[in-house]
Amino acid sequence: MAGLNPDVYDVVVIGGGPAGASAALYAARAGLKTLVLDKGLYEGAAGRAQRIENFPGIPGPVSGAELVRRIRDQARSFGAELREEKVLRAEVLRNPKEVWTAAGMYLAKAVIVASGALGRNKFLPGEERLIGRGVSYCAACDAPFFRGQKVAVAGSTTEAVEEALALSSFADHIIFLASTTKVLVPPKLWEELQAQPKVEVKLGVRITEILGQDRVEAIRVAGENGETIIPVDGVFPLLQGTAPVVDFLYGQVPLAEGGCLVVDGEMRTPVPGVFAAGDVRCKQFRQAVIAAAEGAQAALSAELYVRGRARPRIDWGH
Repeated sequence: MAGLNPDVYDVVVIGGGPAGASAALYAARAGLKTLVLDKGLYEGAAGRAQRIENFPGIPGPVSGAELVRRIRDQARSFGAELREEKVLRAEVLRNPKEVWTAAGMYLAKAVIVASGALGRNKFLPGEERLIGRGVSYCAACDAPFFRGQKVAVAGSTTEAVEEALALSSFADHIIFLASTTKVLVPPKLWEELQAQPKVEVKLGVRITEILGQDRVEAIRVAGENGETIIPVDGVFPLLQGTAPVVDFLYGQVPLAEGGCLVVDGEMRTPVPGVFAAGDVRCKQFRQAVIAAAEGAQAALSAELYVRGRARPRIDWGH
């Protein structure tokens, strides 16, 4: 359990898609104490894929979520621990390395970054200027500041729904906005959101601007009925794009143009003990099978780093 003095993991994997889950599988099978931190099964690109038909050994079609679930189950069978927690900050220049979530801190000898590429490409107009003044990205951190107020949550992911539900314990009114007409989240969670009396759901509506001088005062939204302005006291813009998700690193690991992580042939970043796999790294092809292979390779390299061995201890097929 996370806390002030957590146990030291051999490897903490950030992200639980094909790359992260495969990394956990290989790391745990090598006997490393392994933890995976992931926002949720449906949060990554693979988890949101409706049909995958070309993953070797898996007769298709299969949903991306089901494919990831199978790899995660394999990882668990070898002792890997998986927690659904969003990583807020990772201090990777320290030894041991510190990985922070809303639940606390985890220590690790090595970190594998497999957080994917659904990050924000750019801010909404007014968003960056009002961060910390009504714009927030973490209900667990900031929900008490919105007690008795009106708040907007924008997004179409499990994370966005969970943030809206967390806010319902404090805010008087939550407007949940999704630009799509269908939200891909666990059905029970979606039912819980719709049944929450404080939550107003608006589908097919997107935020185009966050308004306010010294703090958030309103949002401008667009939908099939045109644009309108909705007064709010706070905004949680939990939106997705196509940028690598590396915000939690705060510039500690060098990035290439486009914000991706540069690795060598062994999936090692320039920071000792930090590895990267999947869509978060600089690459031309983005396929689940390629991400899984990179995750396995990152785990093998991490095993070498943690144990200081010349060759991986893991066997190759027995």
